[in-house]
Amino acid sequence: MGTPHNQAKPGDIAKRVLMPGDPLRAKFIAETYLENPVCFNTVRNMLGYTGTWKGEPLSVMGGGMGMPSIGIYSYELYHMYGVEEIIRVGSAGGIQDDVQLGEVIVAMGACTDSNYGYQYQLPGAFAPVGDFALASRAVALAKERRTPYHVGNVLSSDIFYNEMPVNDAWKKMGVLCVEMEIAALYMNAAAAGKRALGLLTISDHLYREESMSPKERQVGFGKMIEIALNL
Repeated sequence: MGTPHNQAKPGDIAKRVLMPGDPLRAKFIAETYLENPVCFNTVRNMLGYTGTWKGEPLSVMGGGMGMPSIGIYSYELYHMYGVEEIIRVGSAGGIQDDVQLGEVIVAMGACTDSNYGYQYQLPGAFAPVGDFALASRAVALAKERRTPYHVGNVLSSDIFYNEMPVNDAWKKMGVLCVEMEIAALYMNAAAAGKRALGLLTISDHLYREESMSPKERQVGFGKMIEIALNL
């Protein structure tokens, strides 16, 4: 089988996939948490692995940076490899004042400045949302682990280095943080009739000169990964 972006064969990929942006983080997750991980993709160095977690098949694969990239990989997983559920695990920049470094964000919805939804030819603006059952379970797991969390809207932006000071407008509307992929993932899931959830760790803040050290990132991201694994 295979695609221009994925050399996996039918059956190589589990029904459930964790998707960080960085392929090396996918490698780290697979080698740290999964039993007997096997690499199924090296095309464009977008590494993907399948192993087991608590006896159940689980895959982890990088999704890249931005909506065009995760749009390609998640589309192929849903439509060409029979994947039923994708959990994005990534970092984000805080916007709201009460959002602190290291806290976990459960993305209930994803605002966007992207034109990704144009392809669906809808007579209005589509509101991409995550799977409620997955979100509810993520909240329960965060509570069990006493991991600080927030649930709400995130901003999936096409622009990292933005020429316009637009953060204030999103902050006024209650948007928790900014990242670059979840809206496309949620749209792909909706169009395919599949499940998706975005989990994020706050690694820096747009209104305060704060950012996590490499050690803090490792600890903070570990909390998020363990929630994702146990969904």
